[in-house]
Order: sequence, then structure tokens, then C-alpha cells
Amino acid sequence: MPKTNCPYSPKLKPMPTKPSQYPISDTPSSIAIIGGGIAGLSTAYFLQRQAAESGQPVSVTLLEAEPRLGGKMLTEHIDGFTVEGGPDSFITQKPAALQLVEELGIEDRLIATQDENKGVYVYQGGRLKPLPDGVMLIVPTEIMPFALSSLFSPLGKLRMGMDLFLPGRQDDEDETLADFIRRRLGHEALDRLAEPLMAGIYNAEAEDQSIMATFPRFRAIEKKHGSLIKGMLAGKRNRPQPAPQNGSRPRSVFMSMRGGISDLAEALTAHLNGNVRLGTPVQAIEANGSGYRLRLPDGESLHADQVVLATPAYAAADLLQGLRSDLAGCLRRIRYVSTGTISLAYKRSDIPHPLNGFGLVIPRSAGRRINAVTWSSIKWPYRAPDGKVLLRVFFGGSRHPDVFALPDDELAALVHEELRVIMGITAKPEFQRIYRWANASPQYDVGHLDRVAGMRASCPPGIHLTGSAYGGVGIPDCVAQGKETARRVAGRVGLLVG
Repeated sequence: MPKTNCPYSPKLKPMPTKPSQYPISDTPSSIAIIGGGIAGLSTAYFLQRQAAESGQPVSVTLLEAEPRLGGKMLTEHIDGFTVEGGPDSFITQKPAALQLVEELGIEDRLIATQDENKGVYVYQGGRLKPLPDGVMLIVPTEIMPFALSSLFSPLGKLRMGMDLFLPGRQDDEDETLADFIRRRLGHEALDRLAEPLMAGIYNAEAEDQSIMATFPRFRAIEKKHGSLIKGMLAGKRNRPQPAPQNGSRPRSVFMSMRGGISDLAEALTAHLNGNVRLGTPVQAIEANGSGYRLRLPDGESLHADQVVLATPAYAAADLLQGLRSDLAGCLRRIRYVSTGTISLAYKRSDIPHPLNGFGLVIPRSAGRRINAVTWSSIKWPYRAPDGKVLLRVFFGGSRHPDVFALPDDELAALVHEELRVIMGITAKPEFQRIYRWANASPQYDVGHLDRVAGMRASCPPGIHLTGSAYGGVGIPDCVAQGKETARRVAGRVGLLVG
């Protein structure tokens, strides 16, 4: 797939929207949701809730090509270990996922990170060096730990400190994450902090990644305070300290579920009362009077007044090709990369490192063949039996597509060698699990938000785009998009309440 951005979105002609053509009716409106990941599940759940609140009948059908729901939310329980195949947590600073957990009544399953082990290492100069205390996201906020850190050179520290004096950019034009960090904090901050810590979230190249689509908070801080350091210090002073509720521990920045992140997908699924069809790929969408006909396997078809596409952008493109080829072409130009993880179980005595942190990140400049390692059972409780350790290694992405393509045995051998070099581990793991996600990580190149707005405005009436390709890749982002998509669909079929 080419790296060039979509050339069509500025020229896409928006489709007219006339909500009045969808009056409230006693006949149930039929809504099809294609894709059973967290965005599709959330859309179905919130639509169902709005239908109940409005008292209007709807017929919701969720179609998923795979034999299970949840998408990349996949947890396995192996010999007392809780192993995550995809995301292991969600961020609480974006409230949508936490609010959903509370609404589903599974708040008692929430677990916080074990912050007594808090810390991250950076592999630099052939050694693991601790990230200085007081670094918030990528910004130093405490002088002494930063000044004494061996992670940065004296000139690198001086250049980062210049952020206090450089004028802040006041416009809203997009730029790459790399350009932003170099402009505010310098090259070392980009190489040793931003690229491994932040771009790794999106499995993207910092040189292409849109700051406005991925970390708009940085630009907002710069605009308001003129400096990232000043803005982070102000936020630190003004941030209320979370108080324990009913004697429980305060919530951490990241939260997970005691039984693994699949707990959330399973609870969400259990609350659905519509028609859920697994192993049912949609082959095409065709206009059919005032609605659409979805062609299914074996000659079957399904009518829908409204269609939600909660699929990867390239899958949505295939389905929309016959309806609007220019929009399909634009969707195909959202780039994707393939990523994977390998989880490995060890005896604690087999790991020489003290494991006094959540894990390690690896700058691209270090030249290693893996991207990062999470010490899963150190970061989270309930992940490994006593005396055992669970590690999770990240591979592939935009850095190493060649590693993703390796056969399992060669990949495992490579990972074992990387762990030997980086962490001194020579023992064989008690078991290992490899998870591969082909073409599953969308890339938010510069201008992404404008292109997405153009694509959504250009959808045929009754067609809705939602999911990680458009407005954020994290679980809270996808839940929030599902809620907003449900609101838009509800408005089109007369369900909107409150």
C-alpha cells in the first residue's frame, strides 16, 4: 500500500443529510453493524440503550466475519498465567472505557497497575537506563533526576531545557510528531523518549505521524503555555489527587481487568440483545430503495436502513467500492502495518534483572530487532503464579516488518537472543505464545483528521464509519466513537433522546 496520503478527500463531494426524511415510525428500523471489535460492540450497545430509553423499536444485527467477538481484545489463561494477545489495558484520562465498565456493572473486576514497581527503562548505549523520575509523557518536570540521568548528554539536556524559552506555535496546522519534538525538545528527546515511548503506541514512524491526530494535547499545551515544561508543571500543580473509594486503591493512569481485557468484551457482549452473527463476512453493500442490501455468503442477503462499518478502512473500502469508488479509494490510502507480541513465562530465578519497573522501550537508533518489552506480571497483579514472571515482547510494526514475516520458530529464536542481549536471560521459557495482527494498526499520517472529516461527510446517507482507523486506536477512543456513532444513527432513525 503506498505511503502517499489520500489525494481525493479535498475533492469529495459531501452527501446531503436530511434527518427529516427518517421520521419516527412504528416499523422497526433495521441497522446493520459490520465488525465485532470494541467499536462495533460499543455501537451496538449504545444503540440498544438509546432504543430502550426512547421506547422506539429497532432491529440491530451485528455481523462479524471471525468466529468470536472482541477483535484484538483477546485473553488466554495458561497454567495460572493470564496472557494478553492484544491490548492489556486502557487509559483513564480518556473516560469512555472506564464509564462503560461502570455502566456494565463490572467495576469490581478493575485492577490498577502495581505502582510500587513503577518505572520504565530505555535501552541506550548497550545498557538499560532508567527513565528519570518526573518525566510526564515525554516532558521532564523535576530538575535533579533529569540533571543526574545518564540517558541524555549534557547538550541534550540543555536543548530540552530550551523549551522554557522558545516561543510557542499558535496556529492549528498539523505537523509530524518528529518535527514537533525536534522543535520543542531537540533530537535526543525524539530519539530516546518520544520515538520509543509515544510513536510505539501507534506502531508508527514519528517522521510521518500526525501530532494533531495522535497527541493533540502537546499542541494544546504549547498554545496555552508557550512551553511543554511550563504546561506540564501547571497541570501537575492543579491535578487533584485521586482519593480511594470505599477503602480501595486509587485508580491509576492505566487500568485493566482482573481476568484480562477480554472481561470487558465479554461483559459488553452479554448485554447485547440483538441479532449477533459470527463467521458471517459481508461480501458487498448495494443500494436498495431507501436503504441497503448486504450480500452474505451462500447467496443470502440482509436489508438495512442504516449500516455501520466498524471494520479496518481497507475492508470498508471494498464494501463501498460499488457505492462510491472515490470514497473507497480514499479509505484505501489509510496505511496499515502488521504487529505482534510474544508472551514468555519464566521462573523468577531465571531472570537476572531486578525487574523494578514496568518494562523497557528500545529506540530505533539502538538497532535491535524487537520494539519493547513489558514485564506483564510486574506491571499488573494476577498475571503469573508466585515465583513466576510473564514477559511480553513487541515486534513488527513500521520498524521491522521483516520480523513480523518470520516463521514462528525463527521468530522465537530471534526473541530469545534479543532477551539474552538486552536483559541477560539465557534460560528457556516455560511456555510462549505468539500473537500476530496482520494489517491491523492504522497509521495517522499528517492531515489525517481533515481527511477523516472529508470521508465521513462524503458517506452515502445511512452509511457510518467508526473504529480505530479514524479517531484513535485505544479502547477508550473506540468506545467513544461507538457512542457517537450510535448517537448519529439514532438521530437518523428517530431514537435520539436527551
